[in-house]
Amino acid sequence: MNFSFRPKLLDCLHDYSRAQAGKDIGAGITVGVLALPLAMAFAIASGVSPTAGIWTGIVAGLLISLLGGSRVQIGGPTGAFIPIVYGIVVAHGFVNLLGATLLAGALLLAMGLARLGQLIRFIPVTVVIGFTNGIAVVIFLAQIKDFFGLDIAQVPAEFFERLKVLAAHAHTADLPTVSLSVACFVFLLFYNRLAQHLVFLRRAPGPLVVLIVGTLFAWLLELPVDTIGSRFGGIPQELPSFGMPAVSIHDFGKLISPALTIALLGAIESLLSARVADGQIDDRHDPNQELMAQGIANIAAPLFGGFAATGAIARTSTNARAGGRTPVAGVVHSLTLLAIVLVAAPLAAYVPLATLSAIVMVVAINMGEWHEFRELRRFSWSYRIILLVTFFMTVLFDLTVAVELGMVLACLFFIYRMSDLTRIERRVLSSEQLGPQLCHADGTPRVAAWQLYGALFFGAVNKLEELLDPRLGHPEIVILDMQRLIQLDTSGLEGLENLYEQLAKRRCSLLLCGLNSQPMSLLTRSGFADLLGKSSVFIDLADALSHARRALEAKAQLA
Repeated sequence: MNFSFRPKLLDCLHDYSRAQAGKDIGAGITVGVLALPLAMAFAIASGVSPTAGIWTGIVAGLLISLLGGSRVQIGGPTGAFIPIVYGIVVAHGFVNLLGATLLAGALLLAMGLARLGQLIRFIPVTVVIGFTNGIAVVIFLAQIKDFFGLDIAQVPAEFFERLKVLAAHAHTADLPTVSLSVACFVFLLFYNRLAQHLVFLRRAPGPLVVLIVGTLFAWLLELPVDTIGSRFGGIPQELPSFGMPAVSIHDFGKLISPALTIALLGAIESLLSARVADGQIDDRHDPNQELMAQGIANIAAPLFGGFAATGAIARTSTNARAGGRTPVAGVVHSLTLLAIVLVAAPLAAYVPLATLSAIVMVVAINMGEWHEFRELRRFSWSYRIILLVTFFMTVLFDLTVAVELGMVLACLFFIYRMSDLTRIERRVLSSEQLGPQLCHADGTPRVAAWQLYGALFFGAVNKLEELLDPRLGHPEIVILDMQRLIQLDTSGLEGLENLYEQLAKRRCSLLLCGLNSQPMSLLTRSGFADLLGKSSVFIDLADALSHARRALEAKAQLA
C-alpha cells in the first residue's frame, strides 16, 4: 500500500494567478463573515460556549484548507454535530468532549492513512438521507428552549425525556423572546426571496444580516432577552490557551463510542460536502487526503478549546459560488474569523440567543431533504424501510445505532435481492444434442444440464439442493453451465463440494463448463478443480456433452 500525503493546495499553487488570488480573498471574506453567526449558533446549540465554536472554525477551518484534498472545502462546526456534541456534554462534560474529539481525529487520520476514503461512499443513500433528516429534526427540537425562552436549567439529551421536560415548562415561555425569535425566523426563512427585490441584500449572507438586525432591535428596544453576554459573559478578545485537555486515562474507555460517532459523521459529511463541491467547480477531490486533513484538524482543535469539525456543505457551496477555487479562500475564511474575534469580540455580548436559535432552526429546515418523504411511494418497500428506520432511530435514540441498523438492513435487503437474482434453471436438451448414447431405452435422458445465473454465494447456495430432488430423475451425469455465473464465494464453493459428494453417492458424475475468471480462480485455489479433474471442466456445454457421450459409450462397452 503506497502512502501518499499531498494537500490539494500544492497542486493549486503551480499556476496561481493574481486574478484568482483576488477571487479567493473575496470568497474567503464572504464565507468568514457567514461562518461567524453559524459558529456561535452551533456551539450554543451544542451546549458549549460560542468561543469554542469560533475557535473551532478558526483552527480546524485553517488546517482543513491547508491540508485537505478539496480545492474549496470549508471546515468548521456544523449543525449535524449538534445532537452528538450536546449528548456528550450532558453525559460526560465539556472536557471529555475535547477528549472524544481528539480520539475521533486520530480515527479519521487512521482512516485516511489506510486509504478508506472510498469506502465511505459505500454507505447507501437511503441511510444518508435517513440520518440527515433525523439530525435536522433533533436540531430543530434542541432549539425550542432558547426559541421560546423557556425557564429550563438543563434540557435532557434523550428524546422522550426532552419532550417531557419541554411540555412541563411550556408555560414559562417568554413573550419578548418569542417575538424576537419568530421575527428573525420568518425574516431568514424568506431572506432569499427578499434579497431578489433588494439589491443591497444580494451579496450579504442571510445569517449575518439576521444576526445584526436582531441584535440591533434587541439593544435599541432594550428587550429583556438572554444574550451571549448574560449567559456566557461574552467572547474573550484574546487568543485561547494552548494545551492538552485534562482528560483522565480512565475516561478514555467510555469516550470510544462517542469518538466513533464523531469520526463516522465527520467522514461522511466532509466527503459528501467535497463531492458536492466537485460538481460546482468541475474538479475531483482526494478522499483519503481529505480524511487525513479532517483527522489532523480534529486533533488540533481541542488543543485550542475547540470541538468536533468537518466540511460544511453550506459554507463550501457559498465559497464556490463566490468565486473561490483554491484552498487559499479557506485560509482567508479562517483569518477573517480570527480578525473579527480580535477586533469586534466585545460586540458579541449583545447578540440575543433567540436570534441564534432562529438561525439554527432555519439551518435545520434547509439541511433536511424533506422531498424524499413525498417521493417514498415511487421506491421499493426495502428503500422505504431503510430510510424510515434510520430516520426514526436517529430521532428517537442515537445516530450510531441508526447508521448501524440502517447498514444492517441495507445489507440484508441486498443479500435478499442478490439471492432473488440468482437462478438455477434446467436446460432442455434437444434430441440432436442428446443422441441415442445419452438416453435410456425408454427415452429418458441419462444426462441433466443446468444453467446458473447471477452469484452463487452464502445467500443463494441453498438453491443447489433442488438439483438433488429425486422427482427430477436419476441422471448418470449432471452438467452445470456456469457461463452466466459472475461470482462464487466460499459458501458457494462448499455447496458445489456437497453437491459433488451427494452425486458421487448416487454414482453420478459432475461436470462444469463455461467458467468465468473469478469462479475458476476460486475453484483452482481451493483444490476443488483438481478434485474434479481436468476431464470434468470444459469450455462450453457442447464440449461437456461430447465428453459425456464418450464417457457413457465407454461405460457401455465395459458393461
